[in-house]
Amino acid sequence: MPVTYVIKFEVVPEKRDEFLELLNGVLDAMRGEPVLHRAILHRDPASANRFMLYETWESHEDVLAVQVNRPYREAWHRALPELLSEPRDISIWEPMRANLQAI
Repeated sequence: MPVTYVIKFEVVPEKRDEFLELLNGVLDAMRGEPVLHRAILHRDPASANRFMLYETWESHEDVLAVQVNRPYREAWHRALPELLSEPRDISIWEPMRANLQAI
């Protein structure tokens, strides 16, 4: 069953460019994953350093067993403690319905 992760980030202001560079590398690599349905990065219009990542994958089990361990995520995971002003806020959701249009 598909699963959606909503991940919120509070980025250290002077680390914003590094955060985006590393995250964009991960998102570019994820694009090739056949079990990824979609990933959308959002920025809070009220805060240039607050981001929300919305990812839908084919299965939670695959994410835990395979996806989080992909080599392209290593630098990202190592850097997160220095890039964030607080721990990520991660919530898990089950998709029920979608009305999709190109962004």
